[in-house]
Amino acid sequence: MSDVKIEVKDNGLLLVQGGIELVDADDKAFDTDKPAIALFRCGVTGNSPFCDSPHRKIGFESAPKASWLNLIVWTRVDLV
Repeated sequence: MSDVKIEVKDNGLLLVQGGIELVDADDKAFDTDKPAIALFRCGVTGNSPFCDSPHRKIGFESAPKASWLNLIVWTRVDLV
C-alpha cells in the first residue's frame, strides 16, 4: 500500500500527506517537497491548486463520508 494519504476535511480542503508528484497539464511539477500539502476543493483560491483558506469566508459546505457505495462507484469508473 502507498505511503500517501489524502484526507477530505469537512467543509474544507484536501490534505495530502506523503511523497507525491503534482504536475500541471504541461507535465511541469509543482513544488511539493513538504510533508503535507493542502489542495483546494471549494472552487475559490488565489493560489490554485493549493488551498489558501477561502472556504471559510464563502461558507463552503461539503462533508463527504467514505462508504461501500462510494467504493463501487469509483471502481466502476476506473474500469471504464
